[in-house]
Amino acid sequence: MAEYGLLIDYDWCTGCHTCEVACQMEHSLPPDQWGIKLTEVGPWEYAPEKWQYAYMPVPTDQCDLCARRTAEGKLPTCVHHCQAQCIHYGPLDELAKKLPGKTKQTLFSLR
Repeated sequence: MAEYGLLIDYDWCTGCHTCEVACQMEHSLPPDQWGIKLTEVGPWEYAPEKWQYAYMPVPTDQCDLCARRTAEGKLPTCVHHCQAQCIHYGPLDELAKKLPGKTKQTLFSLR
C-alpha cells in the first residue's frame, strides 16, 4: 500500500494563509491551532541587492492529510484551497519524482 504525503514548492508560496484557514475550518480547530502553519523566513539582505524572503507551509502533528476527505476521493483541504497551487498531495514515490531539478521544495511524509 502506498504511503501518501505532501510536496510543498515553497518557491511559489505567496504567504496568503489560505491553507491555514481552510484547515482550521475543515477540522474546527481553535484559532491558536493548525494542521498546517505558514512560517515566514526573512526578510533580510544577505548580499548587495539579494534578499532572503520566503514563506513555507509546514504540516503539524495535527495534520491527518484530511483522512475523511481523501477517503472520499477528495484532495486535502490545504491542497484544494492553495491559491498558488504550490501544495501537492499523492503517493510519496510519485511526489519524489517531482523533486529533481527544482530548489525550495519539501516532501512531507505524514503518518
